[in-house]
Amino acid sequence: MTTELLEIQPRLLKFTFELKKQSSCSVILTNKTEQYVAFKVKTTSPRKYVVCPNSGVIKPKSSFSFTVTMQAQKVAPPEMQSKDKFLVQSTLVPFGTSEDEISSNIFSKESGYYIEEKKIRVSFAAVSPLQSPLNLPTDGQKQDTSLETLARRDRVDSEVENIAPPQTVSENKEGLEAEMISQGHLKETNKTDTSYLYNRDGQTNETNCQDPNITLEELRSKLRVMDIKLKEADLTIQKLTEERRAIKREKEKLERDLELLRKSRTKKVQVGFPLLYLFIVALISIIVGFLASY
Repeated sequence: MTTELLEIQPRLLKFTFELKKQSSCSVILTNKTEQYVAFKVKTTSPRKYVVCPNSGVIKPKSSFSFTVTMQAQKVAPPEMQSKDKFLVQSTLVPFGTSEDEISSNIFSKESGYYIEEKKIRVSFAAVSPLQSPLNLPTDGQKQDTSLETLARRDRVDSEVENIAPPQTVSENKEGLEAEMISQGHLKETNKTDTSYLYNRDGQTNETNCQDPNITLEELRSKLRVMDIKLKEADLTIQKLTEERRAIKREKEKLERDLELLRKSRTKKVQVGFPLLYLFIVALISIIVGFLASY
């Protein structure tokens, strides 16, 4: 099969690299066919990147976008070069196929389907001196912008982190706002947690992109529903127990009535003489009386 299924833009992901900060890129997939196309995204570094969504279905002549997020890194790569790659697998699926029907077996070579595979490369771009607040001049002196200097500053900052300087009201306010923004950013990051990813050994890692947080009200409502169901179950058990006892009492009563009926029939048979016995005795008495008269 020579027909191209998907067009990928861009084929090179350019991440802005800055220590201890995340960076994201968007990728657009375009279905070039007249049929439904299912896709799946894998990466050689599943712990380093988050792909969301990592799979889906694209309608004919339509486009679909997904986001690739590079997690915050503590160490800069050598010479700002990256060997990381992404693999986009795609295949034709029946008309009307939904995302819930997509499984890993569809993209297996043993399935017999035509699987189109395209790679996406990764490159890093260092933060320019104008973009980084660490490179601003202080007291008229130009600061060093090399990665080694930045790394040394990070280590020094981490060592003196526990020494808290005197803070004013305005500084506390700014710190609180920064903390709130950071927490909001972390919540957004949790919502985009990963996907189908594969490591260098070819093993697939699957995680859910949905937010696992559950509010306290939802937990309370679920507990109330469970309590109601338990009470209904207890009432049903009590009702069944009472019915069982009533059936048992009815059975015992029927057994007693049957026993009394058997005893009454036995008594009726034993009282008096049988009719045939009386007839024979009367016949013998008549014969004896007739013979005695002669």
